[in-house]
Amino acid sequence: MELVLRLRGVSFDYGSTPVLRNVSLEVGKSELLGILGPNGSGKSTLLSLMDGILKPQQGDVEVQGVPLRNLGRGAIARKVALVAQENQFRFSFSVMKVVLMGRFPYLKWLQPEGEQDIAVARAALEATHCLGLADRPIHALSGGERQRVLIARALAQEPQAILLDEPTSFLDLKFKWEIFQLIGRLSREKGLSVVVVSHDIDLVSQYCSRILMLKDGTVFKTGEPYQVITAPNIEAVFECPVQVEPHPVTGRPRVSIL
Repeated sequence: MELVLRLRGVSFDYGSTPVLRNVSLEVGKSELLGILGPNGSGKSTLLSLMDGILKPQQGDVEVQGVPLRNLGRGAIARKVALVAQENQFRFSFSVMKVVLMGRFPYLKWLQPEGEQDIAVARAALEATHCLGLADRPIHALSGGERQRVLIARALAQEPQAILLDEPTSFLDLKFKWEIFQLIGRLSREKGLSVVVVSHDIDLVSQYCSRILMLKDGTVFKTGEPYQVITAPNIEAVFECPVQVEPHPVTGRPRVSIL
C-alpha cells in the first residue's frame, strides 16, 4: 500500500491538559478512513496535527514520507487539505471566489488567479456537482450545498489527502448521505486519501474502508468496520448499550441504541 500520511507515536497536550497519547496511524492512497470517538477524545486535534496546524510534543507526522516539521505552510497545503468543522464567512463571497481561495498555496502574495487557477476551480466545482452554484453568494446556500462547496475548495488545493471534521453536522439525512457518497466517489475516482471525523457511526461503517476509534486520547481499536463496530467496543467507548447487526443490503455493521 502506498502511504500518504503516517503518524508515529504522536502525543499532544494543550498546556497541562493531555489530549493525545502515543497515536500511530497510516493512511494509504485512495483510502477512506473514518475516525470515531466521543466528544473530548482528541478527534479534531488529531486532524489539526495531520494538517500541520498543530505540532506534536512527541512523535512525527509525515506526508509521503516527509515530516511536516520540515515543510512550510504552503508546501503542506499542496499536499493536505482540511475542511474544518467551523467555516464562517464575514463577507458573502461568490461560490467561485470561495473555491479559488483553495489556490492560495500556488500564488504569491497579492498575485491574482490566472487561467490555470480558474480551470482547477471549475474542475473542483464540477467534481462536487456545484458548477451551477458558481455565481451564487456563499451565504445563500443550504447547509448541504455549502459543505459541497467547501470540499470543492479543498479539491482546488490539488492535495494528496483531504481531512474532514464533522462534514455532516447539522445536515438532514439526505445531505448526510450525499456528502458520504461524494467523498467516497472522490476517493475512488481521484485517488485521494480521505480522513473523516464523524459522530455518524452507521455512515462511517457503510462508507469507510477502515476505522480508527479513539478513547481518552489513545487508539482504542483500528481495523475494518466489522472489526471495530462491535457492541463491546461501542459500549466501552461511548458508554451506552447497543445492538450491532449486519446491514440488510451491504452486510456491514449498523448500530441501534438499546
